[in-house]
Amino acid sequence: MVDASGQLGYVHSRLVRHSAESASAIPDLDAPGARIVVLAGDRVVLAGDTALLTPEVAARTGPRSLTLYLGRLDGDPVFAAAVPAELAEGLEADPGFRTNDLRSLAGEGRIAPHELGLLATAKSLLGWHARHGFCAQCGAPTTLAAGGYRRECTACGTHHFPRTDPVVIMLITRGDACLLGRSPRFHEGMYSCLAGFLEPGETVEDAVRRETFEEVGLTIGTVRYHASQPWPFPSSLMIGCVAESLDATITLDPEELADAQWFSRDTVAAMLEGRHPDGLTTPPPLAIANLLMRAFVAGRA
Repeated sequence: MVDASGQLGYVHSRLVRHSAESASAIPDLDAPGARIVVLAGDRVVLAGDTALLTPEVAARTGPRSLTLYLGRLDGDPVFAAAVPAELAEGLEADPGFRTNDLRSLAGEGRIAPHELGLLATAKSLLGWHARHGFCAQCGAPTTLAAGGYRRECTACGTHHFPRTDPVVIMLITRGDACLLGRSPRFHEGMYSCLAGFLEPGETVEDAVRRETFEEVGLTIGTVRYHASQPWPFPSSLMIGCVAESLDATITLDPEELADAQWFSRDTVAAMLEGRHPDGLTTPPPLAIANLLMRAFVAGRA
């Protein structure tokens, strides 16, 4: 098995980010070399196989409800803009454009990996602004600041910053077997690693132990960090871990999982390669669960 880390979606980005603390001036949209990524709802607007549109091309996508300054790519300014979701259908009819959702874009492999990472930033930030138009402190309207890396309350002056929701995703091992589960939402026959959100005041290790016990009743010993992945649906960080189970008996929570089983290395290899006799499958290479499974098969987890 080859190392699949290069296939992970959204982990590569050459964007030098602007930040809420930066005092540097925000460049104009028509600055030399400027590029704009445009989202119509959840669909990314592309010209050929790039989402980095010139200001002239981006102007043809429709009226913008929001424009953010992301930072610089190879020294040139990059912006993100939102246009109404209903414009996506009309843009599809224009031979100069096509649209696709970000998950499908990562799977098709036509645009550069570093653009996927930049688009993950754009989608997460645009989504956060769309959901945070009012102050959580006093309820008054908020306004965009710092190019889009902050919102400020017009009444009480509170500063609000974009949030990322941490999620633990864990490959649970016991000897030469690993545990994989099936969510009721999965395609038939697909198995993946267990996962869950961190709770307030919780360490990554404790979150792995709690989620595992809640979903399959297993007690976890050693927990090791393996890799992480931005997951912009809407704005999570997947923290990939390998966890050693101290027991083998599965007690399934049927509200969380439709099934969970122990699988051997050979069986997981067959699932990854699409040759399992019963048609069992795994998440695609763009997902960190696939990376964790490949590490297990290769003896690196």
